[in-house]
Formats: sequence, C-alpha cells, structure tokens
Amino acid sequence: MTGASSGIGRAIAVALADAGHAVVLAARGRDRLDAVAAELRARGASVLAETCDVADPAAVERLVASTVAQFGRLDVVVANAGVYLRRPAHELQREDFAAMLATNFWGTVHVAQAALPHLLAAASGHLVLMTSFDAKKTLPHDGAYAAAKAAVAAWAAALRQSLRGRGVHVCTVFPGRVDTPMCDPIEVPAISAKIPPERVARAVLRALRRRQAEVIVPWHCRLLAWADTLSPRLGDWFVRVLGIDGRSRAR
Repeated sequence: MTGASSGIGRAIAVALADAGHAVVLAARGRDRLDAVAAELRARGASVLAETCDVADPAAVERLVASTVAQFGRLDVVVANAGVYLRRPAHELQREDFAAMLATNFWGTVHVAQAALPHLLAAASGHLVLMTSFDAKKTLPHDGAYAAAKAAVAAWAAALRQSLRGRGVHVCTVFPGRVDTPMCDPIEVPAISAKIPPERVARAVLRALRRRQAEVIVPWHCRLLAWADTLSPRLGDWFVRVLGIDGRSRAR
C-alpha cells in the first residue's frame, strides 16, 4: 500500500487490516507512517512500515522485496501514492507535467512492475491502481494532474486486458473529490462535496470481492461522465454552471 500515511491510503490500509490482511505501509514521510502503523497494530494487525519514494524504481523494488521476505507473498497491491497541482491549464509549464508524471504515473508503473512477477508466479492476487475522476472528466485547474491520472487509466486498461487469464485482477479506481490533505486547499460546491476516504476504501474492498474492472466513487460522478460522453460541451457546461472546478481557499 503506497501513499499509506494519510487520506485514501490510510483508509484502505485500515479496511484491509480489519478484513484480516497483514498490511505493508509505504510513504515518503516516516512520522505519519509510523502513526498509522501503530494504529493498525493496536487493532491487531500484522504491519510492516517502510519509507519509499515511488518515483524511484529501485526504492519500490526494495519495498516489494521486503514485503515478500516478511510475508512470503503478495495478495493485494495498492498503488495509491499521488501528488496534486492546481493551476489553470493555459499556465502550465513543462516542469509541472514532469512533476505530476513522476509520482502519479511513473510511481504507479513502478509499483505494478515490481509486484507483477510475484503476482504472476502465483497466478493470483489483486492490483489496485488509484487514478481520479479527473481522468474521466478533467477540470480547468487540474490539467497536469489529470494528464498523469489519465495516463494511468489508459495503461491500466491495457494491462487488464493483457493479463486476462493469468489469474491477476486489475482494478482501476476513479474517486471524485475526497476529504484528504491533498484536497484541503480546495473549496467545492455541495454538488461536488468531498466524500470521506473511508467511502473509497469500502468501494475498493467491494471491488476486490467482485473483481470489478473499474470503480467510480461517489456514484453521482457517473452522471457527469455520461453527460460528457453524450457531448463534451454539455459536460463543460455542467462543470461551469455548477462550479464543480471549485476554488482555492484564501490564505
């Protein structure tokens, strides 16, 4: 579980631990990671906590090796680490895209590539790739972030098909706005209210049981996706009129 020190990652880790899984937590910051590890151990879970920057493929390989050495196998691999940048699309620079791709796209690829040999050798297990509803309908200030998340979604769709019949379940998760530190600087309208990260975690565990290919949460995001599929101009209109893009909090 990468990006496990807060938000969606912490919520999924708690849900997996409560379901009886041993849990491996990974994030860049040690203090918050240790706090989550202590919380899970207090709930009776077996926990390994490792600092890891998913943008570094060697660090990810070490993380997977430590996991297999500790627990013997991989059952559920969640690539959740992410960073966010809010800036109007016409102001984005090359370095903005590079920063978003390094963690959000390449970080996800590194985790999947390190885990897949173990999952394929066992012909079982789940690979959960966290994207964003931005990959379905991008918002005006989320261009670089959405580009990286859309790249993950496209690659995940290809990966799911190429692994068909190999025993490995690939699930792509598209959350809307979630009440996490990443989204804290954004004020959003009620129509796009931030959902608790625990709601995403419940959707992920349900997807694991059902072996779902994709998860969109909350469900009403599907309405915007359908509108945008019918007409991108209609989708744009909903975003504009309903204020779905939100606004940055005053500092």
